Amino acid sequence: MEKKENNRKLRVCVATCNRADYSKLAPIMFGIKMEPEFFELDVVVLGSHLIDDYGNTYRMIEQDDFDINTRLHTIVRGEDEAAMVESVGLALVKLPDVLNRLKPDIMIVHGDRFDALALATSAALMNIRILHIEGGEVSGTIDDSIRHAITKLAHYHVCCTRSAEQHLISMCEDHDRILLAGCPSYDKLLSAKNKDYMSIIRMWLGDDVKPKDYIVALQHPVTTDIKHSIKMFELTLDALISFNKRTLVLFPNIDAGSKEMVRVMRKKGIEHHPNFRAVKHVPFDQFIQLVAHAGCMIGNSSCGVREVGAFGTPVINLGTRQIGRETGENVLHVRDADTQDKILQALHLQFGKQYPCSKIYGDGNAVPRILKFLKSIDLQEPLQKKFCFPPVKDNISQDIDHILETLSALAVDLGGTNLRVAIVSMKGEIVKKYTQFNPRTYEERINLILQMCVEAAAEAVKLNCRILGVGIGGGIVHQHELIHGSSFCAAELGHIVVSLDGPDCSCGSHGCIEAYASGMALQREAKKLHDEDQLLVEGMSVPKDEAVGALHLIQAAKLGNAKAQSILRTAGTALGLGVVNILHTMNPSLVILSGVLASHYIHTVKDVIRQQALSSVQDVDVVVSDLVEPALLGAASMVLDYTTRRIY
Repeated sequence: MEKKENNRKLRVCVATCNRADYSKLAPIMFGIKMEPEFFELDVVVLGSHLIDDYGNTYRMIEQDDFDINTRLHTIVRGEDEAAMVESVGLALVKLPDVLNRLKPDIMIVHGDRFDALALATSAALMNIRILHIEGGEVSGTIDDSIRHAITKLAHYHVCCTRSAEQHLISMCEDHDRILLAGCPSYDKLLSAKNKDYMSIIRMWLGDDVKPKDYIVALQHPVTTDIKHSIKMFELTLDALISFNKRTLVLFPNIDAGSKEMVRVMRKKGIEHHPNFRAVKHVPFDQFIQLVAHAGCMIGNSSCGVREVGAFGTPVINLGTRQIGRETGENVLHVRDADTQDKILQALHLQFGKQYPCSKIYGDGNAVPRILKFLKSIDLQEPLQKKFCFPPVKDNISQDIDHILETLSALAVDLGGTNLRVAIVSMKGEIVKKYTQFNPRTYEERINLILQMCVEAAAEAVKLNCRILGVGIGGGIVHQHELIHGSSFCAAELGHIVVSLDGPDCSCGSHGCIEAYASGMALQREAKKLHDEDQLLVEGMSVPKDEAVGALHLIQAAKLGNAKAQSILRTAGTALGLGVVNILHTMNPSLVILSGVLASHYIHTVKDVIRQQALSSVQDVDVVVSDLVEPALLGAASMVLDYTTRRIY
């Protein structure tokens, strides 16, 4: 897109209201300033920039060597809902004179603040084109309404994510006037982490503080529920005091409720507490170094869910103020931050972790895209918008309430005598176990398994266990991770075929390990011997009301029954051949046999390995599991490993 032919430069007015929006607008302002042959820049400063209680942050604009064309005192003090409305009204009264004097071709407005709404309203009514930065995003409070209202007033849109772009399209905005550029602040963020940071940490937090061993807290009032947000802030401070880590606390913004939040800070002595540093403002360059090397950031600032992801710093997002935003996996939401203990548990979960760096909101090249977009604007085009109605996609985030549940799996063990289902927790604890006698037919077994799983799942709700899935089968561990396979059926080891003319297997094939060595297979062979009066030997008896099973076969073998011994030897040989196939395929360093039959098979398995395996794999360790319930725990691990593994 090339600059349209005209006789003059594009006159751009950038209006900034507070420290937060300046961090996004400053990179654009620097870019505009670097191309004087294309642009003329006018800077208007208003809002909390000009208030001492909020750090007189207009000074950082002057320190960046920008000429401030106009300063507008637009804030009516009071920090309540009425003061916000009056501040918008005061800005609307003052802005027309400024815009008449500057006569910009286009005004750049950022975000979702009430000051920005006044700017957009004034410019729209005076037929000045508006470029809105960060439209289309969703947070979760009144900011959404203001942001979307500005979108409807704006003529051009610079958005940060693909989802935001889709939201703008679904709000009827003309796709040709939407630029997916990324967040301008990321242009600075992605080159910032390797700079000298220790002096900055020492300056703001003290000489004794180390990287990743402190917290940055930034929490603002929620104007739609001020009372609750103040209570949440009080609980947050209590949790931080209990957590006992050095913490940098930034004062809240100027929204309604901020005065009460400052009172809470002073009531708890935060400004004089040895573990806390309370400040009104930190320059953005220094702030990003502080959050980049923090052990955690906590609060409800958009910075936490947007910018901090660039560094992989853990974030705890409290309440609903940012709940709708796209986030990286570094963000843990505490939607109902209604207890100190819940916030404290979130701190224990997040503090000190390092997550993958996220580029959801930008790749570091937003400003060149924005400048190119500005150059492409045709001032001869009509201001009237076009409209369309595409769909919008949803987003999913983490939730502390889910994490505080017991993450669990249903484990199924199909034994020769009994069917067992258990609720198994992430820690490998069997929360509850269900046992039923194994029916005779396949259909009856399947129906019973389903019935037992449904019963266990219903009970899990009462036990506060969140069932992540159902596990059945063996497992192969490679580089400390279970192998699942393309269709989650890896390690069906029982169905390795070891004989082309072997007995029928329940899978429909024949000659599988399971057809020889499973509990059900031994039960089948034991019943055959018993029916032929060849099972019982001296010292054995089977009550009439007791079904013959694998344990009777084992007992007979121990008492010298040659036929029983031969069946067990054949079963062990089949298992051994299967293990040899695995050794030749996977070359593992360890083979673990589990279950009640494992101790009866291990010697035969070792013999088969010595006789049949290649010399290169014969040194493998073959052991019997010493777990109490290895079959159930192994089945559960198939689910728990896959569903909770994070793939970066």
